[in-house]
Amino acid sequence: MSSHPLLILGSTSRYRRELLERLRLPFEVCAPAVDETPHPGEAPAALAQRLALAKALAVSAIHPAAIVIGSDQVADVDGEPVGKPGNHQNAVAQLKRMSGRSIVFQTAVAVVNPARTFAEVRLAAVRVQFRHLSAEEIEHYLRLEQPYDCAGSAKCETLGIALLEAIESDDPTALIGLPLIRTAALLRDAGLDPLGSAR
Repeated sequence: MSSHPLLILGSTSRYRRELLERLRLPFEVCAPAVDETPHPGEAPAALAQRLALAKALAVSAIHPAAIVIGSDQVADVDGEPVGKPGNHQNAVAQLKRMSGRSIVFQTAVAVVNPARTFAEVRLAAVRVQFRHLSAEEIEHYLRLEQPYDCAGSAKCETLGIALLEAIESDDPTALIGLPLIRTAALLRDAGLDPLGSAR
């Protein structure tokens, strides 16, 4: 019998699920019912943090005995939030806009533990330098990867890495969708240490 409290990832993202598995904690997955529409004039960093916490709180309301993780990622392009493209046409437009430019991806993670009245969110900013991309390169990449569920169409854990010249981050998995250094720190603060038992 595990001494760990129930841990829930408030996300259906397979990328976040695969990342969280690295911490070797048993967890379940629950889809959060959250409207991800940006507020008028909302900055990308603020949007990512608001949605990460909203997702964690939405799942926590259904599972109040659990520790819940929520996360969100938004690309910051000229101060405008850019999310998942959803389709090929939008993905082409996103990549053309980011070609040759330095873009910041704002990835937020929140952890909620009602038993400790704990609810915190942290932000990991990742600066990405895109190569100058030709129309042919964009089409080739999109045909192979179809990254329509990735913020900014940048699926860096696979072929999307070839779109880039450089990545700057103090939390290496943030660009994939879940900053594990910050996630582990929040879990410790919430009472669940990935390197030990529940505190």
